[in-house]
Amino acid sequence: MREVQTYTFTNTTAGERLDKVVTQLLGSSFSRAQVQKLIDDGQVQVNGTVAKPGIRLKGGEALIVHVPPPAQDAAVVAETIPLRVLYEDDDIAVIDKPAGLVVHPGAGNQSGTLVNAILARYPEIADMPVAPKRRGIVHRLDKDTSGVLLIARNASAMRRLMEQFQARTVEKVYLTLVERPPKTTTGRIEAPIDRDPADRKRMKVQRGGRSAISEFEIIQRYREGATLVRVRLLTGRTHQIRVHMAFINSPVVGDTVYGYRRARLLRGQFLHAAKLCFDHPRTNERMCFETPLPPRLQSVLDSLTPVS
Repeated sequence: MREVQTYTFTNTTAGERLDKVVTQLLGSSFSRAQVQKLIDDGQVQVNGTVAKPGIRLKGGEALIVHVPPPAQDAAVVAETIPLRVLYEDDDIAVIDKPAGLVVHPGAGNQSGTLVNAILARYPEIADMPVAPKRRGIVHRLDKDTSGVLLIARNASAMRRLMEQFQARTVEKVYLTLVERPPKTTTGRIEAPIDRDPADRKRMKVQRGGRSAISEFEIIQRYREGATLVRVRLLTGRTHQIRVHMAFINSPVVGDTVYGYRRARLLRGQFLHAAKLCFDHPRTNERMCFETPLPPRLQSVLDSLTPVS
């Protein structure tokens, strides 16, 4: 049986909520909701005293975080699921994720996910002291989004990679087909994103949301009105490209949540993570991986008439 994992930190941030600071210190291996539960359960101490929820730190505090082993029913079962591996070593793996594959278990998806698959291929991931359903997952792609996905094979690699994502030194480039062309050939969208208060499953551009920045460039226009666009993400908010493109009236083809209610040309959004660049967590070597559009998406482009 696994033992309680204990982490000790010295807080260097003044004026921030305890849950936010602890989430950052744990390297985002745990979600903020999970950290809040640890606090509620009395697993976080500030200067030797069990912390109260909602407190703000002054700076210089000694923090101790106890992470109990997961309950038996929280475990994720390893499953042999075929994966297209672009690269792997003792620290990382780079996967070409197909559309339709859910990244980690959740409501209605307890099996058949990428986490189930990587636990079978890289069993050492099960020993990482992070939330069971997030082990190895450095960043996520939506279920219907295909493309390059980075996996950490140990806790040290995961922390160092997460730091790069937080510092925005990771280059993330996507290809998307939108229903109508943006008004300019290139552009930068700076529009904060947060949960839609009317529907918690959706995201929305709204004042007071988290900073979200996307840069786009038109690659090809088609007579049918659709336009192929390259998007570079400078932040990594949930559904960011889909929300931002809909915000500028260029919704992603096939996106029935933020775009047309009836899918046109394609079921599931036309969104592909085409390129990912990062520094290797052990060697610091800059690494870039690219993958072409899958046949499912390429066939959509082949059916359209380019505008020369």
